[in-house]
Amino acid sequence: MGRQLVKLLQVGKIKYGSGLHLQQHFVQLHKTTTENQNTLIIVEHPHVYTTGIRDSKYSQSEEEKLKQKGAEFYRTNRGGLITYHGPGQLVAYPILNLHNFSPRIHWYIDKIEKTILNLCNKFKLEAELLGDRGVWIKDKKICSVGLHGSRYITSHGFALNCNPDLSWFDHIVPCGIEGKGVTSLSQELGREVTIAETLPVLLESFKEVFEVDLIDYPEEEAGYIHKTFVK
Repeated sequence: MGRQLVKLLQVGKIKYGSGLHLQQHFVQLHKTTTENQNTLIIVEHPHVYTTGIRDSKYSQSEEEKLKQKGAEFYRTNRGGLITYHGPGQLVAYPILNLHNFSPRIHWYIDKIEKTILNLCNKFKLEAELLGDRGVWIKDKKICSVGLHGSRYITSHGFALNCNPDLSWFDHIVPCGIEGKGVTSLSQELGREVTIAETLPVLLESFKEVFEVDLIDYPEEEAGYIHKTFVK
């Protein structure tokens, strides 16, 4: 069997709500067509806090306090607890049919985390898994992971800190884990590391770990998607 093909869709800056609609568009394509719809979506969000299914009791007053900081707030169906997304953070949404790979969600989580470990290794950083979901450098999280699966179709994904303003994490307990912090590629390497510099390394790591080939999304279809979803 040859390597699976995954389409690469680089969206750029997009509001979180539009990103949710975009993900659902591809999830529905998987469920309604027989063609290969495996897609890796790359985005960057404006300031937003999101909660997962384990944060259903996050209070309205806490939500309002975060909104007053100048961020949006969304309650989602992904795994995990509260986190932050914003400028300088590389966010990836792999929308995959796991039947084309391995129909086990734990296999998928393992591949996501190994992709980020591989990336960090390429930057000469020693990252690790600590039992808490995500990828860590010592006791600081550099990449958060929050996933959802429905009929083996994946959505949501991971967020890698390249050069965000980490002070936005000060207003929450990231992923609900007390006593641990957050970090970024820029902070660990002592220089500015942008999304533009990081993305090629991420794509190479994704290809290596998932054993796939990435192809650019067809230009005409990508144009339609930008026109429809990027608002």
